[in-house]
Amino acid sequence: MTPLIEVENLTLQFKTDEGLITAVDDVSFTLMKGEVMGLVGESGSGKSVTAKSLMHLNARNAVYAPQSKITLHADAGPVDVLSLRTPRELNVVRGGAISMIFQEPMASFAPAITIGKQMVEQLLLHSDMSKARCKEVSIEMLDRVGISDASKRFDQYAFELSGGMRQRAMIAMALSTRPTLLIADEPTTALDVTIQAQVIDLMKDLVDEFHMGIIFITHDLGVIAQTADKVSVMYLGRLIEQGPVREVIRNPKHPYTQGLIAALPKLDDLESPLTPVAGDIPSPLERPRGCVFNTRCSQVVGPECQAKLPPDIAVDDTHHVACHIYHEVPR
Repeated sequence: MTPLIEVENLTLQFKTDEGLITAVDDVSFTLMKGEVMGLVGESGSGKSVTAKSLMHLNARNAVYAPQSKITLHADAGPVDVLSLRTPRELNVVRGGAISMIFQEPMASFAPAITIGKQMVEQLLLHSDMSKARCKEVSIEMLDRVGISDASKRFDQYAFELSGGMRQRAMIAMALSTRPTLLIADEPTTALDVTIQAQVIDLMKDLVDEFHMGIIFITHDLGVIAQTADKVSVMYLGRLIEQGPVREVIRNPKHPYTQGLIAALPKLDDLESPLTPVAGDIPSPLERPRGCVFNTRCSQVVGPECQAKLPPDIAVDDTHHVACHIYHEVPR
């Protein structure tokens, strides 16, 4: 398979009044063409910040470490994403080769411009289609994501649509440019299960049809199990476990991953209580030393957990975990 995007040693901090805050710490992964990667973790883990880095969309107070590198393998050749500066250069990764479905649809649409006009404007910017053809494609995509009477909705404003319908319209807008990489940030959160299934099926179809890659950010491991080829588990800015989705879900190695799976409701035992991961995710201002999960971990193996970052251990050729449990550290 051909690499679509490669992220190497991505470290990102934000300048604040309290000083530099680390949001992403030494993250590396590769997404292949036609592959779906699930990015999982609690709120505050750095998932959305990592995804926005791929489009150079983080706020102006973001500081990337010198060793950070993001390479997009576009049709015209490799693109060093973090070196892009001008709006013209950034068009390659903002709505061109990469599209993003954001968490909050109301904030993604201009309230005084119709949904259809925004979709057409995007297509005119990133394609050579006529205005009439852009309208046809936009209405077709609105229909494909399950919006009834799509031609009528095309002429409506975002505030005239329900929350779920706005989410579907945003998904249609992101997919209409036929990106080679789609970043989906909690795309099914506001949808009922029927529409959720339609959207998941649509994304699968587009992967097959256009050999598109998808980074699927979600808290829902059930959705990841249905959609992803591989999964990366993130905690406080670090990737702590990566591997094929079925292998990670059936045989989780990191205590945090085990906790996330244990917290899922058990349909075969409705009387069993939910078992959430103990404690709360620390503030980025108070990052723990050593393993970032040591303040909540029930399997601390020794003082190295509070003193040293765990090494990346290969469970097998495709499954990796960063945990001291699987590495003998000299006492």
